[in-house]
Amino acid sequence: MPLSEKEFKELTEKAHQIRKDVIQTVVWSGGGHVGGSLSQVEILVALYYKFLNIKPKEPKWADRDRVILSKGHGGVGYAPVLADKGYFNKSLLKDFNHTGSAFGMHLDSLKVKGVDASTGSLGHGLSIAVGLAMGARLAKKKYVTYCIMGDGELAEGTIWEAAMSAAHYKLNNLIGIVDKNLLCIDGPTKDIMNIDPVDEKWKAFGWKVKTVNGHDFYELCNAIEQAIAYKDGPFVIIANTIKGKGVDFMEGVPAWHYGGIDAAKAKKALESIDRMYGKK
Repeated sequence: MPLSEKEFKELTEKAHQIRKDVIQTVVWSGGGHVGGSLSQVEILVALYYKFLNIKPKEPKWADRDRVILSKGHGGVGYAPVLADKGYFNKSLLKDFNHTGSAFGMHLDSLKVKGVDASTGSLGHGLSIAVGLAMGARLAKKKYVTYCIMGDGELAEGTIWEAAMSAAHYKLNNLIGIVDKNLLCIDGPTKDIMNIDPVDEKWKAFGWKVKTVNGHDFYELCNAIEQAIAYKDGPFVIIANTIKGKGVDFMEGVPAWHYGGIDAAKAKKALESIDRMYGKK
């Protein structure tokens, strides 16, 4: 079913809020992987506020959909979403990445409610997702497993081993989403390790592929609906995004893969986000 105007407005308002929450969390933590956390906002908002079958008050519910944030460094942007959904109190984010806090820079599934797998060594998330999807089939469960990957980690061999396995076993309960923001910690992905034509690579490995604007809720939600309905094997969405999306001095700047934000920068960042959403 196409995204309604009401849904679009609600998702857009939520993305606005989450972007501001990301900035605030980075301020509290003293630093964070802010660029990639901002590029993934629409992906997480679309999943958590429209598609996922979850019960935040029962984080271990056996029939819940699973989400694997393979780009584990996006934790500073993932935790605000989980807090907003009610997995834990938002005030806990004030201690993000502090000594003794449950919230490390890469979220630990044993410590943070709502996190289905600890990720951080890039390239491993899809392998975990394949295992969960196969487990669902064996247990005759109907849950869907979503795996959110960064484009930088597609240079890892484990991604393609997992991709080959998913296609071999025709895992139609597995949906991959690539946050293709074109940058990794060392610079543009095309210079560090060119992955293009990445859509053709996924097709060659047996996946159904859809490329979208990763900041457009209409395109993104339509693609997710197609992926859920597809029954011939695994489906991957290539979401073209902008690293640092919403903060003008961060957008497309490799140096903002990780960074700290003082009060002055936070003020400018929040003002920039408000401008993007037409707010003063």
